[in-house]
Amino acid sequence: MNPSSRIKPISYLKAHAAEIMRHLQDQAEPLVITQNGEAKAVMQSIESYEETQETMALLKILALGSRQIDEGKVQSATSAIARLRKNRISD
Repeated sequence: MNPSSRIKPISYLKAHAAEIMRHLQDQAEPLVITQNGEAKAVMQSIESYEETQETMALLKILALGSRQIDEGKVQSATSAIARLRKNRISD
């Protein structure tokens, strides 16, 4: 779909709210809302929003892991497994 067709003025949103909601449900693409010719908001379906949030959470976890590697805060899998087994046995 043409990206420019995903940009609508707020007046279009007001006049076609139900249609927009149906379209957002059917399409994974967000809709950019403009006011006075300037982009002001982005609308997306709840499913798309939740997927975006999950993706962001995974990216944050990866960034944290990468930072810990850079800082040397790592241990081998062998020593981690041994520590877990030791803790499990002592519990």
